[in-house]
Amino acid sequence: MKIGVDYYPEHWDRSLWTSDADLMQKTGVKLVRMGEFAWCRFEPIENEFHFEWMDEIIEIFAKRGIDVVLCTPTNCPPLWLCEKYPDIIPTGRDGRKNDAYIRGHRCMNNPHFLEYAKRIIEKMAKHYAKNPAVVAWQIDNELEANFCFCENCTDSFRGWLKEKYTTPANMNKAHGNNVWSGEYSAWTQIRPPFGNNPHAWLNPAFMLDFNRYASDSTVKYLRVQTDIIRKNCPDTKITTNTWFCQNMPDFYKEFSGLDFVAYDNYPTTKIPEDTEECYSHSFHLDLMRGIKRRNFWIMEELSGGLGSWSPMSRTTAPGMLEGYSLQALAHGADTVIHFRWRTAVSGAEMHWHGLIDHSNVPGRRFEEFAHLCKTAEALDFINDTQIRSEVAIIYAPENEWAFKLQPQTEGMFYFEQIRLLHDAFSKYGLNVDIIGPDADISGYKIVAAPQMYVTDENTVKRLYEFAEKGGTVILTNRSGVKDTHNNCIMSQLPTVYRKLVGAYVEEYDPIGRDMIPVQFADGENFSCREWCDILHTESAEAIAYYDGDFFKGKPAVTVNHYGSGRAYYIGTVGQKAFYRHLVRDILTECGLPFVETLPDNVELTERMGDGYKVRFIFNDTDREQSFSIGEEELSLKPFEMKIDRQNV
Repeated sequence: MKIGVDYYPEHWDRSLWTSDADLMQKTGVKLVRMGEFAWCRFEPIENEFHFEWMDEIIEIFAKRGIDVVLCTPTNCPPLWLCEKYPDIIPTGRDGRKNDAYIRGHRCMNNPHFLEYAKRIIEKMAKHYAKNPAVVAWQIDNELEANFCFCENCTDSFRGWLKEKYTTPANMNKAHGNNVWSGEYSAWTQIRPPFGNNPHAWLNPAFMLDFNRYASDSTVKYLRVQTDIIRKNCPDTKITTNTWFCQNMPDFYKEFSGLDFVAYDNYPTTKIPEDTEECYSHSFHLDLMRGIKRRNFWIMEELSGGLGSWSPMSRTTAPGMLEGYSLQALAHGADTVIHFRWRTAVSGAEMHWHGLIDHSNVPGRRFEEFAHLCKTAEALDFINDTQIRSEVAIIYAPENEWAFKLQPQTEGMFYFEQIRLLHDAFSKYGLNVDIIGPDADISGYKIVAAPQMYVTDENTVKRLYEFAEKGGTVILTNRSGVKDTHNNCIMSQLPTVYRKLVGAYVEEYDPIGRDMIPVQFADGENFSCREWCDILHTESAEAIAYYDGDFFKGKPAVTVNHYGSGRAYYIGTVGQKAFYRHLVRDILTECGLPFVETLPDNVELTERMGDGYKVRFIFNDTDREQSFSIGEEELSLKPFEMKIDRQNV
């Protein structure tokens, strides 16, 4: 495991560079990430390039055995370029140019911007192609789906639609544009979704295609940069850093042409009082690992309290900084880079705290970071280990986009049941892969596919085949609702999954924040909320029933034998205990070993090596936890991680 830091030499006087590097070397820092916002220093005047300052700092680090992740600086074009070509500034939904000169102030489709972006990347790639200290490239910074509404993006969107549908008539049919007199007779009539009306007012089929286009547009931009770097630096690894942003691109497409996944990880610094909240970033980490189903990097890791566009949060509690880094390791991160070495003294992020405060005096957090570095150096036995899971949960970006476009009921959101199921499996100490809808599922024992709202025929086929061959499938409410165009399917829910589920929905009730009791066949009672599918069983068996309202006594959860396997259907949304109860029964039925004695928010994860496994037990709470696993008695301090190696 490598521990690194994000460093901004352009922010600091040169007199600090050497002393910073000396302290990094002494502390155990193995690599630094630099350059993502430094275009104005690389090219301060048009066509006048200055790499000597970066050469100098790279050499300082190289002499101390510290590797470099170099970033393309295209997130923040220099002001001379914005002045020369004001059209490179993105356009908002209101048709007006966004505020320039903040960050991300570039349209990814603008030909002027792309011309200069390609040039700076080409110059940098050629300059650093043979520098052995540069071990990886990061492209841009925290790319979101391209929600720009300028004329270039309008033309790009039209071209995307034209390539997909060939004619306006084909698109009219696919989108159902006969509603509200919305049929197009020419491509020139098509505009991105301008205006201040909620997106739910617009055609859902059109809006889903816009989200698909916006993601593809970002991926295309990413490929432009990747190709330039690959041409000049064929042996250097390339990635980009992602996060859970407002307009998330399709992660599976985003990283398909890159060497590894990198994530910016900022867990909470305040443990919520609401015990129903799924706050653990193990979910985020398992999703990142699941994108390529390989180990990944953390490109930015929590180093202190956060504050920039929002008021400052609480600082990291003792043990939190090291614990969260080791949690990332436990879930498949091989490299953890902390944001940032020193807290900025100027700019908008001066209250987004790094390892060293404005005083420039290393304190408690830094000492904890130093201990982390020493801990990481002692963990060489985890090198070449991987996480192997028998449980997978499908995350489908198109379902997330479609849920955002049309809110289903008060309080309901797409990630909710994914997180609740992840929490339930994690509660019993199982490794969980969160995978894409196109991933191979043949190697798993259990595949949960919550809220398969937008139907993909290939995913449907593979879930049927998985169950037929002995696998266990878990489906939920709001599955099979829409076709691939985001139009409703005129058939009883769950439509395409009906035979697999062995039941259909007689009626549904979007109950929102109302609570209705549910009783399992074994007598256990729980409360459900938000949604109630009132089920009619065909070949399925009901294993839980509603215990209130006009549908009292109707099935809420069912199981169906299909081929050699089973399919469970969850017709409602429950509390944590609801899913944990159901998952425990499913694990027992499947014969998978699990641990029943883990306290809430104590996580057990395993990484497998050749003939051995490494076990991680993490207390993701702010209180001491004592418990047993078999005959073993354990006590963990707040945010403490216990790591041991066991032969298998």
